[in-house]
Amino acid sequence: MKKKKRWLRRLLIFAVILLVYPVFVIGYTWTHVLQSDLEGGRHGPLDAYRHALASAVVSHTLGEWAVDLVTTVFESSGKDTNQMDRKNNTIGASIGRRSGSFGELEATVRRSVLAGAELSTDSNQITWLPEDRWRDSKLW
Repeated sequence: MKKKKRWLRRLLIFAVILLVYPVFVIGYTWTHVLQSDLEGGRHGPLDAYRHALASAVVSHTLGEWAVDLVTTVFESSGKDTNQMDRKNNTIGASIGRRSGSFGELEATVRRSVLAGAELSTDSNQITWLPEDRWRDSKLW
C-alpha cells in the first residue's frame, strides 16, 4: 500500500508541474510583452520578442529540446509567419542556453530584438515581417 501511495504522490507532483510550468512561462512572457514599448503585436518586433523570450525561458529552464518540440508542434505550417516564428524561437532558445542566469534572459532578448531587422536572412538575427503585415495588438 505504501508503494501505491508513493507512486500516486509522484504522479500528482508530476501532473502539477506539468500544469504549472506552462502557466509560469506564459505569465512571465506576457507580463513583459504587455509592459513593452515595442510595436507590431503580431508579425512585428513585439511578436518576435514574445517568441524569443518564451523560447529563452523554456531553453534556460528545460533545454533546447523542449523549444524544438513546441516549435515543431505549433509552427509546422509553411506560412512565412511560421517561418519567422521558428527562426525567432531558435534564436531565443540559443539565448536561453547561453545565459548565465534567469535574470539575464529578458534584457538579452530585448537587445537581440532591438538589433533585429525586417525579413532578415541572417540566421542569428531576430526578424519580423514588413510593417504593412503587422497586426498592432499586444493581445494577439
